[in-house]
Amino acid sequence: MKSLQMLTKPFILLLILAISVMTWGCESSTNAGRGAGIGATTGSIIGGIIGSREGSWVKGAMIGAVIGGAGGALIGNYMDNQAAEIGRDVEGARVERVGEGIRVIFDSGILFSTGSATITSTSRYNIEKLARILNRYHDTSLVIEGHTDDIGSEEANQSLSERRAESVANLLEAYGVSDRRLSPVGFGETRPVSTNETEYGRKLNRRVEVLIYANDDLKRQAESGHLRY
Repeated sequence: MKSLQMLTKPFILLLILAISVMTWGCESSTNAGRGAGIGATTGSIIGGIIGSREGSWVKGAMIGAVIGGAGGALIGNYMDNQAAEIGRDVEGARVERVGEGIRVIFDSGILFSTGSATITSTSRYNIEKLARILNRYHDTSLVIEGHTDDIGSEEANQSLSERRAESVANLLEAYGVSDRRLSPVGFGETRPVSTNETEYGRKLNRRVEVLIYANDDLKRQAESGHLRY
């Protein structure tokens, strides 16, 4: 598995800032419809930003550019179906659809014992179920992020977050997900989604996120008007 310290191609997307005005609150009832509506008028606008608008940070993880029109609707439908399967089959995962991508959030307390980067036997089964879905929807890339609370030293938290992200990526690979699709990275305590002043807030901050977005091949398929399943 590639080093966590290197910026792999998918992870570079995390460093891109949105440069266009985003349209929120579209009236469409599905992300597929929303993708088509946004794409028809602003095909070059970044498709979505994953992350919390609360607290002191904005994640700024890009989930791919909106293709526009029917192509955007095809990718939206592809992601809608994938997100629905993950939400139905993978226990302990919170699933969000953002732009043209999917955000899957695991509480670290579900995946790991305290202070450990070894995935528990129960969670291994859920990661296997996630891998099965990812292997059916194979035209995507993934960023696996590890996050901690601020208890302990920054160095220890950074190391733990990296090892946990790597553990999830390694297990997905063991269950057949190509390592070319996977970019694990640890953020330590630097990206909280809640306060670290309460146990509940710290629990929310201890998490692993899997960010799923369309790869170039899926975008080309969508532009041609037909997706290969």
